[in-house]
Amino acid sequence: MVWFQVFKDGPEYEARKRRKAFSPPDVSLKRLHDAVPHHLLEKSTLKSIYYIVIHVSVTVFLYLSARRISPVLDTLAEVTAYPLVVNCFIRPLAWLFFWAWQGMFFAGLWTLGHEASAGHDALSPKHWVNAVIGMTLHTFVLTPFYSWRATHRSHHKATNNLERDETFIPLTRKSLKLPDGRVAVRMDYAEILEETPAFTLFKLFIRQFLHNRKGNPKYPPWTNHYDPNSLLFRPEEKHLIIISDVAILSMLSLLVYFARAFGWAPLWRYYLMPWLFAHNWMVMFTYLQHCDPSIPYYRKNEWTFARGALATVDRPIFGWVGRYVLHNVNTDHIAHHFFSSVPFYNLPKVTEAIKPVLGEYYNYDSTPVLYALWRSFTQCVFVEDEGDVIFFKNWYGEAILEPINKVN
Repeated sequence: MVWFQVFKDGPEYEARKRRKAFSPPDVSLKRLHDAVPHHLLEKSTLKSIYYIVIHVSVTVFLYLSARRISPVLDTLAEVTAYPLVVNCFIRPLAWLFFWAWQGMFFAGLWTLGHEASAGHDALSPKHWVNAVIGMTLHTFVLTPFYSWRATHRSHHKATNNLERDETFIPLTRKSLKLPDGRVAVRMDYAEILEETPAFTLFKLFIRQFLHNRKGNPKYPPWTNHYDPNSLLFRPEEKHLIIISDVAILSMLSLLVYFARAFGWAPLWRYYLMPWLFAHNWMVMFTYLQHCDPSIPYYRKNEWTFARGALATVDRPIFGWVGRYVLHNVNTDHIAHHFFSSVPFYNLPKVTEAIKPVLGEYYNYDSTPVLYALWRSFTQCVFVEDEGDVIFFKNWYGEAILEPINKVN
């Protein structure tokens, strides 16, 4: 890939744009299930543990390697004629390199925990094995396992359903106080929504590293995943939410103990900074799974499970990194929504099996990930308050696709 293609839409995205009109799919779930060989649905505890052990081993190796960064660079600064270059250039780059990669492996731990949660139980045929693995991995990266499982289960049951989905509910024309779409012109939108590129980049940075704005506006302010009485959960789940809270408090206690024993600086270097980078990677790939200008949202009159499952995008995020470090979380996300209990290592073959059935409704996008993130962040601004099949509109009130009945 030449450098300028990093800032170019993928050919698959361009093909979807050229259609202009969108007809909601009517995919047969039976045909999809018939297309997938039965052995791909089977789970192996030993195989899953094998992948987990490898992933954890590399994570530990990165930590042990990082402990040598300061001693090696201190020695280099003493013997070189250019200590400022070492301390002001090489040292920050070395730590950034570690944080980015360790953050990626932390995100991989999260995806492995995700495989064990949300009714997926995709790591083992034994429910308790999935619960133990999921609780351990998610707690390590400070995700409340049972709380997150509850809302993620709802997301899978109602993906891109504007009334029922729990995550990535878009802003609407009304919530942004925009003028009536029948009379508004580009300048009207620009006055309210348009930003300088620098400010947009700042907002994107804040969202990626510090705050992921998602959720359903139907819930009152301060609704969260830590309150056992939250409206996010069913009453019978209260004890599980408490277990998750206790686990998170235990992990925080271990981190405080580590800091008191070895210092706060090592805690920042070896855990908190990688955790922030992991948050960035997780926000990135979960956002890009469902927020795209070419992907529809549905209201109840048009939503079906199959249409919701198809309202996502398969992306080759960072090439082999997405495959082997993030365990196919984005490369085979459509297959995951149709077959959520299939283990991650079988998903590539499931994707290939269902592609012929999905045809043009299989959404793949090879757009480079950083450009795709910028594109979605700047073009997925709001949706209309009316309509059963709707697409994101940009800063100028324009959508790249319209439902076919609206076009006609």
